[in-house]
Amino acid sequence: MDLFITIRVALRALRKNKLRSLLTVLGVVIGVCAVITLVNMGSGAQIAIEKAISGLGTNLLIIFPGSVTKGGIRTGYGTVTTLTAADAQAIQEECPAVQMVTPLVNTAVQVVFQNQNWGTSVFGVNPDYQRIKNWPLEQGEFFTLQDVKAATKVCVLGKTVAEKLFGGQNPVGQVIRMKRIPFRVVGVLTPKGQTAFGQDQDDTIVVPYTTAQKRLVGITYLTMVMASAVSIDLMAAAQDQIRDLLRHRHKINKGEDDDFTVRNLADLIGVFSTITRILTLLLGSIASISLVVGGIGIMNIMLVSVTERTREIGIRMSVGAKPKDILLQFLLEAVLLSLMGGGIGIFFGIGLTSAVTYFTGWPSPVSIYAILVAFLFAAGVGIFFGLYPARKASRMNPIDALRYE
Repeated sequence: MDLFITIRVALRALRKNKLRSLLTVLGVVIGVCAVITLVNMGSGAQIAIEKAISGLGTNLLIIFPGSVTKGGIRTGYGTVTTLTAADAQAIQEECPAVQMVTPLVNTAVQVVFQNQNWGTSVFGVNPDYQRIKNWPLEQGEFFTLQDVKAATKVCVLGKTVAEKLFGGQNPVGQVIRMKRIPFRVVGVLTPKGQTAFGQDQDDTIVVPYTTAQKRLVGITYLTMVMASAVSIDLMAAAQDQIRDLLRHRHKINKGEDDDFTVRNLADLIGVFSTITRILTLLLGSIASISLVVGGIGIMNIMLVSVTERTREIGIRMSVGAKPKDILLQFLLEAVLLSLMGGGIGIFFGIGLTSAVTYFTGWPSPVSIYAILVAFLFAAGVGIFFGLYPARKASRMNPIDALRYE
């Protein structure tokens, strides 16, 4: 019961100086609001980056030719032509951790439809490409494995190309020309937008890779191979299996450098996730400085309050109040100021996070963890910065306190 009485006395003391209490609370409000908003925005950045990278494909592995070191010289991607359709087929059949594989041949073309033309990229692939990239169709259908075997002159358009060439018309069934060769449009992909690196994924045309090899580029090798692991947990195993298989197929002896490179997008996601976590921690730490400043404000006001209420302290001690009672009273006042600021700060932090999401479209999930940490930190600030003034009040000599003017 004594605790409830102490809380009531503390609240009464705070109400006596409403403006001063409000300004003191404001520092904690700003600190808590800043911590919650910045931590949520940091989490949103991590989600946005992971989503953008995941949009490149499901459990994606990319095998490039080249990047081989000879005589101390790294020749780099595209300098050798070591990947073939047979390599892609072998990866599909002999790597248990690999679920889907597509050969890939790419080139740049100027595509023409009637009096419209557009420069874009063409990717020669097989039907698994759509599932690996997790890329549904908006109109029409994807070409089939039979189209790949027959090197049929069919294509699927990205949304940007479809808009540039056809405007509001339905492209499906229309005939376009690439390098003066007619291609029938069989489908249009749903828009994917830009990658994390600013590249427009919709500015593309997809054709059977055999068609690209024979009719558009005139090559028998592949530009690269794309593969999808069975699960994200098996990506490392899939990477090792592909590497061992291709070394065996390319007759690379032990100790010799690979004539290909296998890249794992899970590693890329991990790198970006680590960066965003560090940035989130940094932003949260910077915002926490505001809470410390608010705590200093609480200490300052409590010291003023102790000085103003010296005679009150003396009277309380003279009628039987113990030093621990005085300590508890002033400490509770500091903690109440801090907790009120924390509660209001949480409200504004959630509101500001929601406003950022609404006006910018930036994903900013409200983190319960961030709210809990900010609130507990605010309470800790109240205790830490309120303890010194409370101890000063509890250690006063009652006689000196009563004589104070």
